[in-house]
Amino acid sequence: MTMTDKRKAEEGGLAPWFEAGRAEAPAPSGDWLARMEAMALEEQPARRSAEAPVARARRSRLREMLAALGGWPAMAGLAAACATGIWFGAAAPSGLPDWLPVSEGDAITALEPASGFDYAMLGL
Repeated sequence: MTMTDKRKAEEGGLAPWFEAGRAEAPAPSGDWLARMEAMALEEQPARRSAEAPVARARRSRLREMLAALGGWPAMAGLAAACATGIWFGAAAPSGLPDWLPVSEGDAITALEPASGFDYAMLGL
């Protein structure tokens, strides 16, 4: 079954109408294309002086970076997470050792990202 046979089977009784529509695809008139071009040119922004893009480029880089991070709400969340991390680093909560029950043998592997295989290869 070819693609056209499958299409005819899916279209059912409307297949002749669709084929006629595909055979006589209407082309836009030259007048319509000229009007669309004129409207598109009207919508384009006007040219600016050579000095304006430099200042705008500096602002746009900061705005692009801010938009990539998610805007001001995301920046507020990042600032809060940073402040919390600094606070936990400076004054650890008293209940933290209860969350991490670590025995003497597991102390190195539990807190270090390297595996036991890495330590064996290093001779530690």
